[in-house]
Amino acid sequence: METNFDAIKLAVEAATGGKNTVLFDDLGNPSIMVRIPKFKISDVIQGGSNSVHPAFIVNGVEKDEIFISKYQNIVVNDRAYSLPMQDPKVYIDFDTARKACENKGKGWHLMTNAEWAAIALWCKKNGYFPRGNNNYGSDVSYPHEKGVETYKYDGKAGRIGTGSGPVTWAHDGSNSGIFDLNGNVWEWVGGLRLVDGEIQVIADNNAACDADMSANSSHWKAIDKSGNLVAPKSANTLKLDYTVDPGTVNTGKGVPKLVTALAHQQTTDDPYAAGQFEDMTADGSITPPEILKALAIYPDGTKANHGDYIYMRNKGERLPFRGGNWANGSGAGVFALDLYSPRSSTWVALGFRSAFVDQ
Repeated sequence: METNFDAIKLAVEAATGGKNTVLFDDLGNPSIMVRIPKFKISDVIQGGSNSVHPAFIVNGVEKDEIFISKYQNIVVNDRAYSLPMQDPKVYIDFDTARKACENKGKGWHLMTNAEWAAIALWCKKNGYFPRGNNNYGSDVSYPHEKGVETYKYDGKAGRIGTGSGPVTWAHDGSNSGIFDLNGNVWEWVGGLRLVDGEIQVIADNNAACDADMSANSSHWKAIDKSGNLVAPKSANTLKLDYTVDPGTVNTGKGVPKLVTALAHQQTTDDPYAAGQFEDMTADGSITPPEILKALAIYPDGTKANHGDYIYMRNKGERLPFRGGNWANGSGAGVFALDLYSPRSSTWVALGFRSAFVDQ
């Protein structure tokens, strides 16, 4: 055995039956990762196709597995790390978070929306919604469940140490799971954005492989009513709109609605739409395509009453973060989706996590 890290890797794999492992970056430093084996859309969506979920397709090649950070990440020497009992990195914008992941070497990337959606759908299909730090250090429905405080906010518990909560805060309810997908801090994800309300994605999980995610990248594609990827601003592409006139006041204006033409284009940066993800509806002319459900941008049609919220603005470029933070209560969770901030946003409750795909 060459190093102590080798022993740690073997110990982690033995303790979790291979569900977790330790991966090393270009500097030889470790991150604890959770292995997610390939599955089909039909495995996680009732009535879904037998196509492989897009999280497992990178540049046209199917991947047998992906690896997700077990913990929200910290940053050391401009590199992201998944380690337990850490105060997660916050005040980090989208491009800086992405770079901290890619600095680690080939295959490392900012966790993508496709990967997050795959895990969220797996949780729902398996009837388990992880709890977490969504109520100032505890879970809103189970206040006895607490993590170890690392940051106080307005005199109350805010952030908690990564993975310091109970096993109910892991995606599969076990010590082998991915922790803190519900609350603690919101997490940037790659490969999805809104531009003036138009839903744009990077195909499959290509965002995991050095894809250009800059504002003017040609990799961004819109989605038509049939679920095909098309050039942005093509006719009748799918968009998110307000259900009521947003006005100019910075308050939630109803759950976003799926449309092909905006009826309520906002004119200032302030107002936003907000509501339960499962309450989203579509214009009568639209049958929501499978791709939106597979990417957890639109509900899959089966109610689970998880309460997770979606937020959006339909003016300018808006990049996503997922999961909720310590103050979002029942609105936090694996389906929580925020599409109302620009890529330059930084915040006391906004972090990220890295992922890895063998390339």
